[in-house]
Amino acid sequence: MTTLMAILALIIGCDKARLANIPLWGLSVMSLLPVIVGFGGINAAGRASFHHAYRRMVQESLPEAVRQETFTGLATLMNLAHYTDGSFHDSSGSRYSTGDLASSFADAVLAGTLIRRIEPGFFPVEAAPWQKSMSLAPADGPVTFVTQERNLPEPVPAGWRVTPLDGKQVKVEITDSCEVLVPSQRVFPVQAAGMLPTGFDPGALYNSRNHPRGLQMTVYAASDAVHSMGLPWETVLKRVSPDQVAVYAGSAMSQLDYNGSGGMLQARLAGKRVTSKQCALGFCEMPADFVNAYILGSVGSTGTSAGACATFLYNLRMAADDIKSGRRRVVLVGTSEAPITAEIADGYAAMGALATDDELKKIDGTATADHRRASRPFGENCGFTLAESAQFVMLMDDALALELGATIYGAIGNIFVNADGHKKSISAPGAGNYITMAKALASARALLGDEAVARRSFVQAHGSSTPQNRVTESHILNEAAKAFGMEEWPVAAMKAYLGHSIGSAAGDQVTASLGVWQYGLIPGIKTIDKAADDVHRSHLHIDSRDLDVGREGIDVAVINAKGFGGNNATGTILAPHVVARMLQKKHGNAALTAWARANEAVAERARQYDHEAVQGTAKPIYLFDHNVIECEQIAISKDSVKIPGFADPIALPTVADYPDMV
Repeated sequence: MTTLMAILALIIGCDKARLANIPLWGLSVMSLLPVIVGFGGINAAGRASFHHAYRRMVQESLPEAVRQETFTGLATLMNLAHYTDGSFHDSSGSRYSTGDLASSFADAVLAGTLIRRIEPGFFPVEAAPWQKSMSLAPADGPVTFVTQERNLPEPVPAGWRVTPLDGKQVKVEITDSCEVLVPSQRVFPVQAAGMLPTGFDPGALYNSRNHPRGLQMTVYAASDAVHSMGLPWETVLKRVSPDQVAVYAGSAMSQLDYNGSGGMLQARLAGKRVTSKQCALGFCEMPADFVNAYILGSVGSTGTSAGACATFLYNLRMAADDIKSGRRRVVLVGTSEAPITAEIADGYAAMGALATDDELKKIDGTATADHRRASRPFGENCGFTLAESAQFVMLMDDALALELGATIYGAIGNIFVNADGHKKSISAPGAGNYITMAKALASARALLGDEAVARRSFVQAHGSSTPQNRVTESHILNEAAKAFGMEEWPVAAMKAYLGHSIGSAAGDQVTASLGVWQYGLIPGIKTIDKAADDVHRSHLHIDSRDLDVGREGIDVAVINAKGFGGNNATGTILAPHVVARMLQKKHGNAALTAWARANEAVAERARQYDHEAVQGTAKPIYLFDHNVIECEQIAISKDSVKIPGFADPIALPTVADYPDMV
């Protein structure tokens, strides 16, 4: 037993004495546990895999060597430097060591990550374009102009006199008043956002073919998650039936930039044409479709469950339920959201939901808005900050993970979803989040006991940074902490760093939580000086400083998400040292010893990917026109379906679902 615990402690990264003393009540021998075997993504802090984005958020508290590697990876991601011929160099040809690169570009890395002023590549905040409606009336005689005949509106408006000219031109005389739209500009009231790192262009890494930005981010993020496993996808497919794989991924708001639904809706009104791709690529489940078609080649279950700002947890719940039930053995789950467009920002600003420059200046009593601190969860705040993010997590059932030697970063406990009931405003909070929070804590307590929940848990708050949220969510968290025995429950709020990525928000919270078990630091809410006076915090620990809890100090992370319309979700993520104890109890010593041996090669392949990603030489997976299934070769029998390219056939149902009813 001592040797086994030492192996588990080495692979998973925890103290063997702690590992042996974790209570596990209610664990069935036959339970199927959804374990996290890979994760990846991209947000305002950088690449998610191997905790790089998390490290950017706690960089002040990290050892210098880790900090240097983090900054090096960001410098190459941001195209500040490149790795060729065995060394790093910048655009001028100057060469750098890893340490020199990190220090030379530290200021640029810090300035070009996290929340900051909206960059011109998104839309010009000082001169945001729009159309101004004007009524024109003739003054001294008719309004006269010449144009191409094909440019005339259909039908020609009343009061327009059209005279043909040479060369298919016409002269138009307007004798009555008419309404026209004139291109105009305005200073946009919201000028901060959580953008991907400056200089990073996901579409430049593969043949993106005019893909909407959210789908470009999907390709990068899903590839990052797949690579992070250290397992070739073909190896995984050889161990499972084709329909034992699932992909649940989407976006809450679909693809609303010009290459997606946004362009389709505005093209004709802007005098342009609708393209053949805009409608097709705009669907909200398109991230899953792209993963199936161009990354995994999966024929298994697919789709998305949209729940506004709780969408990631909705998808994660579907994935976890699939694995617990045995319907699937491998599930890639995620979201991708790219909402930093003038139109989307306009919509949220009209609701009064976003932090405007004027309100930020008023709070601080300054003449200039502090865009870096635009999002202030649980502090004196004035609204949330839009952000873009794509986050993916790879889940397997525990038996398959052990068989393949997969690295285990944690496991999904339970995820609960409840609505708010009757409410005055569709965007107002309600009862649902009280229910989901209580259920999540109760489920963790039933599994791990009082001590784990009361003393060794923390909460990733939704923390949207609105004045209403700071009061209502803090009340939920504080009341839950009272009920379950927490005296100073640590509260993290990733939106302080990243902004609000809508459907991907909980994905940011989940992937950041995994870093806590690697580095032992719960990120502080660094954009606030202190909690606002109206925040409920008698049983909460809300601080601007990183909290050092140690790698073994947290057994369960509670992920909270609150979405428009009453879409509440709360889930629990179990720590890797907790999972190790669960696996030892279920599978025994021999299985875990074999897993530890197999994991050595898997972990080394994963480290090699991370090394290449830090250098900037790793590429996303994009398999266009690759191994396309010849449908004529599909073989169907009454017992199975054989798909070309897959080793195992898909077994068909042979037992009725309701035998006692027929």
